[in-house]
Amino acid sequence: MSEPVLSIRGLERTYVTQAGSLTVLRGADLDVQPGEIVGLVGPSGSGKSSLLHAAGLLERPQGGRISILGTDCTALSERERTRVRLATIGFVYQFHHLLPEFTAEDNVALPMMIAGVEQKAARARARELLAELGLKDRAHHQPPQLSGGEQQRVAIARALANRPRLLLADEPTGNLDPATSTAVFDNLYALARSQGVAALVATHNFQLAAHMDRVFALKDGHLEPWTPESALA
Repeated sequence: MSEPVLSIRGLERTYVTQAGSLTVLRGADLDVQPGEIVGLVGPSGSGKSSLLHAAGLLERPQGGRISILGTDCTALSERERTRVRLATIGFVYQFHHLLPEFTAEDNVALPMMIAGVEQKAARARARELLAELGLKDRAHHQPPQLSGGEQQRVAIARALANRPRLLLADEPTGNLDPATSTAVFDNLYALARSQGVAALVATHNFQLAAHMDRVFALKDGHLEPWTPESALA
């Protein structure tokens, strides 16, 4: 088996609240291989977002190790973590966070131009990604002119614009109706597959989770293999 894009070992995370300490991760372990789409399920507050934020180098856990493409990122400086994040990771959130004053094409092209891609090439790739997501005719619309599902597809295109090796998605269909949710997930799944991206997707939707390569449930701070049958138990 090839080297994992993402490797998590012994991840620990505790928050201090008014009610006392709350531990959401207690030695969580996970590998995500190139081209693999892994699901993460669990109730609200179980630690899904904490795990994703740690994996995306947005937060530092209290314990454990996070390696990306074989590089141990645990002790990296903030500047080094930012460099790895920008070069390697794409993010999709529950809320699309598009810039409302720019077009869909602008929103997808901007991260590439910030990374140093020439504007013509960035816009060409933006149009290509939007077309793959069925938004060819919506490229010059601003977010307020797009439906919720269309806005989230633009966010997916933006996350994949810089050709990341790892895609982290936190409830990417959580604000959509069931039919739109399925369509957007299918788009994300197909595009991640075509780009060869390793993806870790947190979701409450068991039907969508059932279509992923592997799924883990967060229980008492640990990751356990999950199957559709286990959800019915």
